[in-house]
Amino acid sequence: MNVSEAVLSRLSVRDFLDKEVDTLLLQEILEKAGRAPSGGNLQPWRLYVIKDESMKAFRKEVDIMFEGANPSQQRPAHLAYPVNLKEPYKTNRYKCGMDLYAKLGIERGDRMKRLEQFRRNFDFFGAPVGLMFYIDKQMEYIQWNDVGIYMQTIMLLLREAGLDSCAQGAWSQFPDLVSRFVGAPEHLMLVSGMSVGYRNPEAEVNRLVTDRESSSVITTFV
Repeated sequence: MNVSEAVLSRLSVRDFLDKEVDTLLLQEILEKAGRAPSGGNLQPWRLYVIKDESMKAFRKEVDIMFEGANPSQQRPAHLAYPVNLKEPYKTNRYKCGMDLYAKLGIERGDRMKRLEQFRRNFDFFGAPVGLMFYIDKQMEYIQWNDVGIYMQTIMLLLREAGLDSCAQGAWSQFPDLVSRFVGAPEHLMLVSGMSVGYRNPEAEVNRLVTDRESSSVITTFV
């Protein structure tokens, strides 16, 4: 698979097969991903991998959280989206959500079904591997770019290996739970999670291909 094929075949998979991901393969991918560029070669990313027995234990912790205190009362590490999102970003987000729920057969007014789907974020959509990306709190905004590049590098290498992923900023809503479980030190901040595994080819939700602006719309040659 070449780079173009990896880019074009990558999508946010929200239904994974119950199929193990080989640890050695995952380690090889992460080793290659370490070549992702970063300003000053700071390599500001830190990564925690949840799989196998740790995944079973983590899912139990998540279940306990949702069954106990109201998760919405917890303080997020950062906002997933800006407050008062303006156009065209607001419409892009709205259409993405509507297209997703349409694939799932969830009606607009079915709040319970929407909440159930949202809850699936925190089961990694059934994926056998969860990645948690952190950054040192000392870093500036430009280093957050580097973490994004690192994440994209991993996602493309996963595609090359026949695996799929879903980047999940939603995990930033529960930084205390995640950090306590993975043992992240105080000086690190949770940036995002990521589900990793093999996509379920029969799941309709995995046929969602979101719209993209033409380069002619977003690009200005000067």
